[in-house]
Amino acid sequence: MGQTDRGAADVVIVGAGAAGLACAADLVAAGVSVRLLEAEETVGGRMRTDRIEGFTLDRGFQVFNTSYPQVKRRVDLRSLRLRPFTPGVLAHTPRGPRRFTDPTRGPRTNDGLLPVRGVSARDLLALGVLSTRDVLMPASWLRSRPDATTLTALAAAGLSTEIVESVLRPFLSGIFLEDELETSARFFHLVWRSMLRGTLCLPAGGIGAVPAQLASALPAGVLLTGTPVATLTPDGVALADGAELSARAVVVATGHSAAGALLPGLVVPRGRTVTTLYHAAERSPLPEPTLVVDARRRFLNTCVLTEVHPLYSGDGRALVSTSVLGDPGPAEEAAVAAALGEAYDTDTSTWQPLHRVTVHDALPAMPPPLALSRTTRFAPGRYVCGDHRATGSLQGALASGARAAREVLADLRPGV
Repeated sequence: MGQTDRGAADVVIVGAGAAGLACAADLVAAGVSVRLLEAEETVGGRMRTDRIEGFTLDRGFQVFNTSYPQVKRRVDLRSLRLRPFTPGVLAHTPRGPRRFTDPTRGPRTNDGLLPVRGVSARDLLALGVLSTRDVLMPASWLRSRPDATTLTALAAAGLSTEIVESVLRPFLSGIFLEDELETSARFFHLVWRSMLRGTLCLPAGGIGAVPAQLASALPAGVLLTGTPVATLTPDGVALADGAELSARAVVVATGHSAAGALLPGLVVPRGRTVTTLYHAAERSPLPEPTLVVDARRRFLNTCVLTEVHPLYSGDGRALVSTSVLGDPGPAEEAAVAAALGEAYDTDTSTWQPLHRVTVHDALPAMPPPLALSRTTRFAPGRYVCGDHRATGSLQGALASGARAAREVLADLRPGV
């Protein structure tokens, strides 16, 4: 990594997030000369990790899903030293805590975790039918179904308002980063399928270890970090320092707002904003690696990250992550602290605030009808990829990067 030859290349890729890294890897494998330009000093885009006061803090709460096809194709899972979350959630409701877990993975849960405690037989049956279909049917069938909102799909599946409001809406809001469940039902079914078929984990080095691994596989000279692009030119790109790089094709693999700035006329989706608060506690408020959600939706989710991976703490204290929609002010943060005290049944006034990170455009909005994959071709010699061109997930970003590589190759080598 770092500053190497800035000479001409067949393809210049702007942005070394997941999509740009996948695109670069596939083009290099096809024998194409590539320059992958990253404005920051490290790769990853939104998948970054900081070290603060000995703690491992991702830039926003993130989980790693082992079932994604692109992940299986590209990532060495063993080297990430993954540790799993409990396959389920603990919902804090006005009627008390409710545990909602996958009973097929009982041996991996704590003794105190009971599958879907407090859920009616009717809801159990409806959820079982929905889950069985999503797991067993081909993904292509799920993609081809008529689309609607997730809220509509849950009602159509026969799930009661009570289970939707107390468990499913709070849980899914943390995945979609919106609490109206207006996200595409197609995307919901694919996400639900992936969670049932895979494992949600954390890497020992934080989520940033994933793009770092992808970057380490690139040949020397491909990746240039600390190299912001100012604008696209007829012959390639102009850098912020005034230098120019020529290329036969340019792939914009940034987030959707930055892509819209580099490609005037590009239609981009609305963005979802999320803020994550990190606290250190002398002792763990919940001795299990379980995601906690709030039925009153005062926060999206909270988790004791050191129960998932002890290496996230450098001094033995517990690390608590809490995410909320938007960019809350002091009054809203105080309300979140009070809600955490209720959810964990503990005094949070002694917790040390470690870090606060707000991620704008953390996910693209995905209302129905959602095209799960779109061409990356924007104009002759110009391409755009990222999760905003597919689905708001690591799978979507990697798949879009792979599609960009295929379309670039098809245009550079017609007839091959």
